[in-house]
Amino acid sequence: MAKIDATKLGEYIREQRGAAQISMRQLAKAADVSNPYLSQVERGLRKPSAEILARIASGLRISAETLYVRAGLLEERSGDLTVIGAIAEDTTLTERQRRALLEIYAAFQTENSAQHQLAEDTTEEELS
Repeated sequence: MAKIDATKLGEYIREQRGAAQISMRQLAKAADVSNPYLSQVERGLRKPSAEILARIASGLRISAETLYVRAGLLEERSGDLTVIGAIAEDTTLTERQRRALLEIYAAFQTENSAQHQLAEDTTEEELS
């Protein structure tokens, strides 16, 4: 399992909570965790599970993937940040739908990158 930098993760959650203008009590209730537990997470004293991170992300109305990346559980995806951001912030989609769209987008990028690399390799071989 990836090593979680609890301090940086907690700072990020606190920043996002401030940006969303919600109290710790409100976020704790939305994430279905206790207020003291959330406080410990924000201070970097606790390392929340992926499930708790998903609930906190939902309470903050950000993608769980964003918190997973911050926690070190997932690698940051490459691609057009506008597209990724738009998908992550679309409140008309469920978390499952956002995750599926991001996975499809990443798969297309991987496929296109592989095709691009193959074309470059073929061109280099023809020039040799």
